[in-house]
Amino acid sequence: MLFSSSVFLFLFLPIVLLGYYGVCTWLGPLRRPAQNLLLLAASLFFYAWGEPWFVLVMIASILANYLFGLWVGLWRTRGRSTRLPAGLAVAANLGLFFVFKYLAFVLTEANRLGLGLTVPIIDLPIGISFFTFQAMSYVLDVGRGRGKVQRNPLKVALYISFFPQLIAGPIVKYETVAEDIDCRRESWEDFSSGVCRFLTGLGKKVFLSNQLAVLVDFVYGLPAAGLSAGLAWLSSLCYILQLYFDFSGYSDMAIGLGRMFGFHFLENFNYPFISRSITEFWRRWHISLSTWFLDYVYVPLGGSRVSAKWKHVRNLFIVWLLTGLWHGANWTFLFWGLYSFSLLALEKFGGFGTRWPGWCRWLYTLIAFDIGCVFFRADSLGAAFLHLKAMFFPAAGWWDSYTLFFLTEYRFLLLAAALCATPIARWLSARLASAGRGGALVRDTLYPLAVLTLYVVCAAFIVKGTYNPFIYFNF
Repeated sequence: MLFSSSVFLFLFLPIVLLGYYGVCTWLGPLRRPAQNLLLLAASLFFYAWGEPWFVLVMIASILANYLFGLWVGLWRTRGRSTRLPAGLAVAANLGLFFVFKYLAFVLTEANRLGLGLTVPIIDLPIGISFFTFQAMSYVLDVGRGRGKVQRNPLKVALYISFFPQLIAGPIVKYETVAEDIDCRRESWEDFSSGVCRFLTGLGKKVFLSNQLAVLVDFVYGLPAAGLSAGLAWLSSLCYILQLYFDFSGYSDMAIGLGRMFGFHFLENFNYPFISRSITEFWRRWHISLSTWFLDYVYVPLGGSRVSAKWKHVRNLFIVWLLTGLWHGANWTFLFWGLYSFSLLALEKFGGFGTRWPGWCRWLYTLIAFDIGCVFFRADSLGAAFLHLKAMFFPAAGWWDSYTLFFLTEYRFLLLAAALCATPIARWLSARLASAGRGGALVRDTLYPLAVLTLYVVCAAFIVKGTYNPFIYFNF
């Protein structure tokens, strides 16, 4: 079930909200347990809507991590090292992850060496990368004393399966919402800001990402050898915007939905396209994944606080190798991870670009990320290199009628996307707020009207049944 579907917007969400703030509030002291149970049931139904069998996989993951959490918590209270149960929990989670996401790929690659192995057809459970990492977060946080062991399995299930961030993130660490499960306080301010945040994300998804996807999918469906440089560059730049608005839009919707139910998730994007280095870019893009690897991989390896530079390089290499693998079972993702590591290593250890003018560092960062995303989007390494060849050494020339057509047809959409990828709205809001009562009145009047208009436009697109892909559902 997509957030940007009519079933979710006009049936599922209103029914859940009615039950949460209506029926459950009549139960007096049982209100909070009833609300948690309702959210858990709604989350399982939400997942089962599109994955009726794979919900059993998620339930098995929940049960296993609940038991591992009890084991880790017991040993911690007794003063024993939790390395054994925590290590077994990580191994079990990664084993499940490997079977569904990588086993067929590994066997296929092994057969290229002539092994003749049988490759099973394994469908990928939607969102397995996200709920597996959340499940590990629970056990590891209990082991490190950053969260109390949860003895109620239904509350562990709610944390792992909560529908706003279940299938496409952001990855919510247990320590972030442990208190919210029992002690959250809903308010009208949170609810209204959550609605506005949800609709902002919906607009990013429906009005920007989906429309850019039409151009991107069309161009990437053409033979790369026949692309002009202009069309190759235009499609790659549109893809990074599509990717950004797809995922940041989903994150906005997830954060907004969480607030509507009293949960507070951390931000996942912070205007990455204004970055002036690759290092800064990855501090602003997919923050929840970056901080997960930072807390559970990079820091335990020693991070930058190591005795030798080669160890620091090693730690970065491991993190980015795993980041590439996390995204999918394809050589393109592995190459993308190693490419990203190389850029970071050049900056951190070689000082690359540090003395350039600000505009030059910004342009380099944008182009470097754009080149990396060609591998992220392509079906194979060969297809990626052909697209890059068209960008820099085009056999079909530097310009063609397709490029002119798309620039003309999409000019207003591209302008809107470019503006929305910057903090211009935040800047305008701050300027109006500093203008006194009149400015604040204008802001407080225009913002609700803009959000309401956005909802009407998005609803029209959704009812019309326009193209509606979600990139990060693949992960």
